[in-house]
Amino acid sequence: MIENEVNEMEEDLYCIGCGAKIQTEDKEALGYTPKAALEKGLESGQIYCQRCFRLRHYNEIADVALTDDDFLNLLNALNQTESLIVNVVDIFDFNGSIIPGLQRFAGKNPILLVGNKVDLLPKSTNLNKLKSWLLQQAHAAGLRPVDVLLTSSKNAETITSLLKKIEQLRQKKDVYVVGVTNVGKSSLINAIISQTAGEENVITTSRFPGTTLDKIEIPLADGHYLIDTPGIIHRHQMAHLLDASGLKMITPQKEIKPRTFQLNDGQTLFFAGLARLDISSKEKTNATVYLANDLLIHRRKTEGADEFYQQHKGGLLTPPMTEDFPKLVSHDFKVTEKSDIVFSGLGFVTIHEPCLVRAFGPAGIDVVMRKAII
Repeated sequence: MIENEVNEMEEDLYCIGCGAKIQTEDKEALGYTPKAALEKGLESGQIYCQRCFRLRHYNEIADVALTDDDFLNLLNALNQTESLIVNVVDIFDFNGSIIPGLQRFAGKNPILLVGNKVDLLPKSTNLNKLKSWLLQQAHAAGLRPVDVLLTSSKNAETITSLLKKIEQLRQKKDVYVVGVTNVGKSSLINAIISQTAGEENVITTSRFPGTTLDKIEIPLADGHYLIDTPGIIHRHQMAHLLDASGLKMITPQKEIKPRTFQLNDGQTLFFAGLARLDISSKEKTNATVYLANDLLIHRRKTEGADEFYQQHKGGLLTPPMTEDFPKLVSHDFKVTEKSDIVFSGLGFVTIHEPCLVRAFGPAGIDVVMRKAII
């Protein structure tokens, strides 16, 4: 009986973890699931593709056969809808998590900007100032959101506020949740499902980019849908350069504890083997680092730092662990006011006094300066 159901229904089945169409023929293609696993899924009512099953149970990720164009095609369809668009960005990496041209993709649809991972910020952070900063940054990037919220999938109060705001703004329309990879979209939606329906971890989430493979539609009470979309891949994010163990080391899991260093002229900070910051200043300079708490920070003289890096990359300076990690390239900044130096996908360093900064990041990874957010 079950086998007949598999044969008859296979074309209409979708993975509830990632949204990929279920198939049992091609192990290398999206949505593959063994027939035995599919039979169990039909019995339980929860069908996962093999990729999601292995990700959920073994934290293993498989390459996917989707291109950047596939993701952009989903965005292009937004202006054909009448909907509310919830744009999730990473508070720690706004520049790296903004979607270029989203306002154009949205058409006439309103955009709610959601700054995610607020739970990782130090408790002393002024959240009202942070919301104002996010709005300013959005305007500078060409976005005109109707409102800004700060959220965390680990904080029920922020999820409640998000749900109320969505209900207020959507006006009985569908809701599309969009964002680049690794901003935490699916974790937020899992938190919404948990709070509203009591279902735990329905959508597959992980530290890895590109987990949601197709649109996932979650029914709302009035017949409309909350729709989780695939993350837009930004190749200039650090996550795309690291393996599983490296990603684990750079991904904060709890409140970040700021680490402040008083630096003299000609001193350097290494952030494992992933980035570097050199200071040139007549006065002592305070640099406060906001990175994953366990990531190694090594201070030394700038003189000889190049040789030190080559000698210790992959050893003392870990991650990276691979020989093919891109070369570190320099970016020069003149700091005239309290500013952040941001390493996309890694974190940021607040420079408190005027000085010259030479920041090094992997080739192709964004390194930018912004007005300090904390």
